[in-house]
Amino acid sequence: MVEARLRVIYGDTDQMGVVYYANYFRYFEFARSEYFRAHGGSYREMESSGLMLPVAEASCAYKSPARYDDVLVIRATVSELRRASVVFTYELFREGEPRTLLCTGRTLHACVGRDGKPTRLPESVARLLEHPNAEP
Repeated sequence: MVEARLRVIYGDTDQMGVVYYANYFRYFEFARSEYFRAHGGSYREMESSGLMLPVAEASCAYKSPARYDDVLVIRATVSELRRASVVFTYELFREGEPRTLLCTGRTLHACVGRDGKPTRLPESVARLLEHPNAEP
């Protein structure tokens, strides 16, 4: 698991000062990038090598609103690691309020080559993504 932190900017909110629902998926993306960095890699390096992990499915369950200027803690975990796909799960909290779950999420990523066709996750990427809770 990796914890990423970011502050909600005004442009991420609606008229009521609440984070617009679609922005949570941007927060998940930010946490995924931080996951790669924390494990010694980066999306940029992976894509330079010709490997892409496009989102095939995404979901978010909203529990409590995040608001302008909140510092968010996004926990990203690799929950499943398959031959040609990976599943990330997310939990989002307001900093200082770890018991108040704002939302949970899940993204399924297919592993594809430059040609857009499914391909097996290279061993190096699988090692980078490995997590004690990952299923082979």
